[in-house]
This record gives sequence, C-alpha cells and structure tokens, in this order.
Amino acid sequence: MSPPPVPGKSLPLASLLLATQLMLAGPAAAAAPTPADHGTLVADRHVVAGDLDIGYADLGPRDGEVVVLLHGWPYDINSYAEVAPSLAARGYRVVVPHLRGYGSTRFLSPDTPRNGEPAALASDVVALMDALGIQRATLAGFDWGARSADIVAALWPQRVKALVSVSGYLVGNQEDGRKPLPPAAELRWWYQFYFATDRGRDGYARNTRDFARLIWQSASPQWKFDDGTFDRSAANLDNPEHVAIVVHNYRWRLGLAEGEPKYAALEERLARGPAISVPTITIEGDANGAPHPLPDSYRGRFTGRYEHRSFGGGIGHNPPQEAPREFTQAVIDATRL
Repeated sequence: MSPPPVPGKSLPLASLLLATQLMLAGPAAAAAPTPADHGTLVADRHVVAGDLDIGYADLGPRDGEVVVLLHGWPYDINSYAEVAPSLAARGYRVVVPHLRGYGSTRFLSPDTPRNGEPAALASDVVALMDALGIQRATLAGFDWGARSADIVAALWPQRVKALVSVSGYLVGNQEDGRKPLPPAAELRWWYQFYFATDRGRDGYARNTRDFARLIWQSASPQWKFDDGTFDRSAANLDNPEHVAIVVHNYRWRLGLAEGEPKYAALEERLARGPAISVPTITIEGDANGAPHPLPDSYRGRFTGRYEHRSFGGGIGHNPPQEAPREFTQAVIDATRL
C-alpha cells in the first residue's frame, strides 16, 4: 500500500515569477527560454516514497498533465532549471526529484542498503508517483535519468504516457557489463574501473567536485558553463550517501557488487531486453563525449510511435541544460505523439 500524498507547498517564488513572465510573453516565448532565464530549481518539497524521503521541485498547476524530469550523474535537478518553468508555463505539472544520493533526498533507515542498481533507481520513480497520487506521467531524462525512465516505460508501461530519452535505449544487465569492449570503448569508461577500486572510492569522496567538473567537461566538450552553473549543481553532490550510491552503481554494472534480492525479479526481466511500447522521442547531441549507443542500434527496441532527434551545434551529454528550448519542445511533442 502506498503512503498518502503529502500536501505541497506553494511554487517557489523565483519559478513562479519566471513562469508568469513566460505566460504573459505568449506560447513562443514559453517554449524558448533565453540565457537570461537561467535560475535555480529548489527541491522545497518532500514525500516519503519507498525507502526514501525524496526531495523534489513541483512546478505548474496541480491538475496539469504530469511530466517527471530525471537527472543524471554527476548532475542534479538544475539540469532542468530552464526546462521545468517553461513546461509549467505551458500548463504542465512538472515534478523534478533528486535521485537517491543527491540533494535533499535521504534514506529513511540507516539499515537500508545504499544500492545504486538500475532497478532500485527506477523503482524510486514508481514509488514517487505512487506517493504523489500520480497514476500516469510523461518521463524525460538523460544519463542515469534516461535509464530509469526507460526501465519504468519497459516494466510499467501503464504508468507512462510518453518517454523522452537521451541516448535512447539504456536498459542493460550485469552479464553484458562483464563482457570486454574494444580498447577505445573501454577507455571512455575509465571512471567505471576507477570506482571498482578502494582508491577510486576514496578519491571520489575526497575530490567529488573536481571529479564532477572533469566529467562535465569531457561529456560536453563544447558546453561553456560558468562557475555559478556548476556550483549550483555540485552543491547537491554533498549528500552523505552520494559516494556510496555512485560507487555501488558502477560496481554493480561490472558484476562486482550484489543488488538487493527484492529487485532480482525486475533485473531478470531487464536482462531480457524488454521492448518499450510507449510513444517515445529519443535524443542525441552531436558533441556527446560520454559513452553512448548509436541511434541505429536501438531503434528496434521502441515498438510504439517513435521519433529520433539529433541536436546540433555542439550539444553534449546534458541536452536539457545545453539546449533547453529544443528539449522542452521534445517533451511537449512527445506528449502529443
């Protein structure tokens, strides 16, 4: 049985002012945030969901069509600092949660395993929807967020109206993770091997922000983010469970860490590579420096209404923050597929 919804607070003032300005400016402006619109998303609401007390931002009308935006590693909800208010100004209710190990999200019990396996992260999304009384939503994400969105769409399609997934089909399994890749591909996963060692765990704990900045730069080599943009997100990596979740996630992928028994059945289903039948738009940036599959390799995994979009102009691994106007439009269009 799901816990009852927690009454929400009012919309954060900065987001409310931005949404109001966009609505007054008209639909075109609402879909096209400018650099001057850049702000900060604040996870000023909390709800008990599954193993977690989840901190999240909640924008737009309570009765609006729901969009859940999921961030990746090592990023945070501010990847959607422009996208979320733009969607809210168009009448959508936009929920942006901190993943386990990020921001204001906390574990309810010290005895719960600090588990970063994919099925756990995806189950958090379903638990959040249950706790908020959301029966069905459009899910959009990149990196870890895209993987979680893909998994929810594959295993709980009745809960997903539409999907927007950067880098397409990211459902994997430990067996594939154990298989060696060509040297050039292995090189791009260097941090995964670093995290497999105690030295890597300790190094990440000691140098989390420097590590995150390096990943931002290598994953999006043409993105000229400023210190303020980075610092807003890096602050949300200071979560006390962050290092444990990240290290477990990457060790699990290589088969070097066990998952929780309660997720075993889900992982078995994911290992079979289930198709995704919900309406989907996949996205790839033309300058994505992070490991990612080619669009042609995953087209057959999507069996419903489908569209792929390539974002040009030097867009890297974090399209919602690097190309917020185009990402916002992709979400809107996905809800109409």
